[in-house]
Amino acid sequence: MSVETSEFVIFGVTAAGERFRPSDWAERLCGLMAQFGAADRNRYSPYVYPVIVGGEKGVVVDSRLMDVEPLAYRFLEGFAKDNDLVVRPGRKFLRAPGAGEGG
Repeated sequence: MSVETSEFVIFGVTAAGERFRPSDWAERLCGLMAQFGAADRNRYSPYVYPVIVGGEKGVVVDSRLMDVEPLAYRFLEGFAKDNDLVVRPGRKFLRAPGAGEGG
């Protein structure tokens, strides 16, 4: 069985076209939502993970995070707004339950 989800992507570029710093901002932001897995390895959340789209770093935020952890979802929305970062709707896609949970 697949689950339909929606998402948005926060990009490391401000509305004025300036690069957001530090350069590892996406990994740091996703690290806040990560958990330790086997062998003490950090693993990104299936709801918040870094991507590179067209050469630009971004963070995908799955809308299901709102149901799981509303404060985290609002924090990510606020982070993008407070830093004037470009936010675009993500793609809708079908994902099997548990996809993206690997480390």
